[in-house]
Amino acid sequence: MGKLKVDGTEIQVLQIDEDDYISLTDMVRRVENGPALIEKWLRNKNTIEFLGIWEEMYNAEFNSSAYEEIMLEAGLNRFIMSVKQWVSRTNSKGIMAKAGRYGGTYAYKDIAFEFASWVSPQFKLYLIKEFERLKKEEQVLLGWSAKRELAKINYRIHTDAIKVNLIPSELTPQQTSIIYASEADVLNMALFGMTAKQWRDNNPDKKGNIRDYASINELICISNMENINAVLIEDGLSQSERLIKLNRIAIHQMSILEEQTTKVLK
Repeated sequence: MGKLKVDGTEIQVLQIDEDDYISLTDMVRRVENGPALIEKWLRNKNTIEFLGIWEEMYNAEFNSSAYEEIMLEAGLNRFIMSVKQWVSRTNSKGIMAKAGRYGGTYAYKDIAFEFASWVSPQFKLYLIKEFERLKKEEQVLLGWSAKRELAKINYRIHTDAIKVNLIPSELTPQQTSIIYASEADVLNMALFGMTAKQWRDNNPDKKGNIRDYASINELICISNMENINAVLIEDGLSQSERLIKLNRIAIHQMSILEEQTTKVLK
């Protein structure tokens, strides 16, 4: 997932089996005797009880018998507990010690937030706020990734439909590229009202092409129309017929997309 930055402290977050684990070691890196604070927290009977309840809720392989033995020991002056001891005795999944580049003690987010309370209630609140911010950013990135993949799929569907239905096998590569460009311009005309060449002639000072300067909503619309145009090609409609239909679709989709964007921004 990446790193959190809380009160000037960078805290590593790892994804393990699709779950987020936060570094307790990083949380106390700037605290004097930080590693000792983690061990002190683990020796606390309330901590052991909390960890045990969490494991019994989420870990089917948790050794409850060993946990009960540990609970009897917890609170005694001679009681000592480390992360490795806890994991080896109980088969814990919620907290773990990792070696290597991102080494240290890591805990599932619920447990990490509980430890943050031990460090400082204020630190815990800042940690939760930063974690939620990072998760929102992650969801946005996932959304963009999904849209990019969808665009790639629709592009492939579009080009395959052109290849199968519009390009005779005897054409040269140059003739083939002209047909692909012509079909791309059908979409450009339907949405932007101009071809790629007309846009370049009207914008000699700009680099790239017409779609490089399109809005997010226009790119979504283009991606949708690639899929629709592929269907229309396979149905045998002429290019002029398809242009009329696609223009109507573009107007309709853009009105919906722009309306939705306005609602989100309010």
